[in-house]
Amino acid sequence: MATERLDKNKTIDLRKKHIGPSCKVFFSHDPIKIVRARGQYMYDENGQQYLDCINNVAHVGHSHPDVVRAGTQQMELLNTNSRFLHDNLVVYAQRLQATLPDKLSVCYFVNSGSEANDLALRLAWQYTGHKDIITLDNAYHGHVSSLINISPYKFHQLSDVEHKQSVHVAPSPDVYRGKYRADHPDPARAYSDEVEDIISRAHKRGGKIAAFIAESLQSCGGQVIPPAGYFQKVAAHVRQAGGVVIADEVQVGFGRVGSHFWGFQLQGEDFVPDIVTMGKPIGNGHPMSCVVTSREVAQAFMASGMEYFNTFGGNPVSCAIGLAVLDVIENEDLQGNALRVGAHLSRLLGKLKDKHPLVGDVRGPGLFVGVELVRDRVKLTPATAEAQEVIYKLKEEHILLSADGPHRNVLKFKPPMCFSHEDAERVVEKIHLILSEIEEALNMRMPNQVHLDNGKSKRKLPDENGVQGKESAKHNRT
Repeated sequence: MATERLDKNKTIDLRKKHIGPSCKVFFSHDPIKIVRARGQYMYDENGQQYLDCINNVAHVGHSHPDVVRAGTQQMELLNTNSRFLHDNLVVYAQRLQATLPDKLSVCYFVNSGSEANDLALRLAWQYTGHKDIITLDNAYHGHVSSLINISPYKFHQLSDVEHKQSVHVAPSPDVYRGKYRADHPDPARAYSDEVEDIISRAHKRGGKIAAFIAESLQSCGGQVIPPAGYFQKVAAHVRQAGGVVIADEVQVGFGRVGSHFWGFQLQGEDFVPDIVTMGKPIGNGHPMSCVVTSREVAQAFMASGMEYFNTFGGNPVSCAIGLAVLDVIENEDLQGNALRVGAHLSRLLGKLKDKHPLVGDVRGPGLFVGVELVRDRVKLTPATAEAQEVIYKLKEEHILLSADGPHRNVLKFKPPMCFSHEDAERVVEKIHLILSEIEEALNMRMPNQVHLDNGKSKRKLPDENGVQGKESAKHNRT
């Protein structure tokens, strides 16, 4: 079967002509044309294989045959909207709910993480009767207007957009680079006190808190792992103010953290959100997502008198695919694989920290791991250009990785859950070689304080688009 319709240059030309210019591609100066994928590997038009270390959408592996088969077989029988009775919808809802605390028992099926988070806000507004939302700095929750308003990752870039008075930004609970760090006696309380202060200030201005929304583990914000107890303390403040807590699991759910099925469960059994949103891995690339909440919140939403209907949300094909994904996670022990391989990956990356002054921090559970690169371990000067060089050098080695965070200096590992020990060893060895080359050129040495030879190195690092030249100071997050 043909896998390429057009010459790569023709594809690029047509994209420039017909696709919105703000729709960016990876490696913009030399993009990769991917024509097929399987497992943790992607292939270009020439058959070149790439190890995929970033695709948390293809959760159980690209083109998994069981998932493809489930969708194909159901598509041959029926695909219609959820106004008709169909077993797939209720069976999938039951299976999904079984992975969650009992309190979270009512499902709304939609088509993307953005739709899920937008609906979660509507649920919160209706249930509480309040309007104000608390979000985290550097957060990203989706691309629709209501979510751009609560996504500092995006709206900080839009200087001409007035920040809504009903949106409040709390510090990201980052114990490496944030306001309260690992050496603080109680960073969880310190960060949660910031939320309490926001609530107090909002009340003084006449505002009322509808919801606190946060990714259980911040992804675009730089693979940030909140300190233990943070969400419990925040939830107490928010609920006392009459608000609800929304856990965004779009990036980290479905066993990625290894030890638990959901990221919020890392905080302990005594923390249960009021609303959970999910997407991306739920359908292994098929466009589906879900909002799960309590019976009380759902009843309040119904009491508004407005019927909720989503044409494609919960259709038989989507639910068949969702069921297949759950089956594969269980049958192939992918949550266990995330725990074992993730621990191996973190150990290997930890050894890099012992060898390379550029590696400031290694963090994350399971197959959700971040490596923060810094030029100075004391000042935590972001090694943005160096991170971009690592990404482009890995591409030359046919390994796909990305960098993110507010300074775009955090290497992000979110591979398909079938990622193996050998894959981890391969990518870490390549990173070791690349960092060694960069540090030698910059005259960086271990241990303690690192330096850049007073900034006199003649080495030219790529800018954030991978172009060789002067170091770029722009942070064009896409």
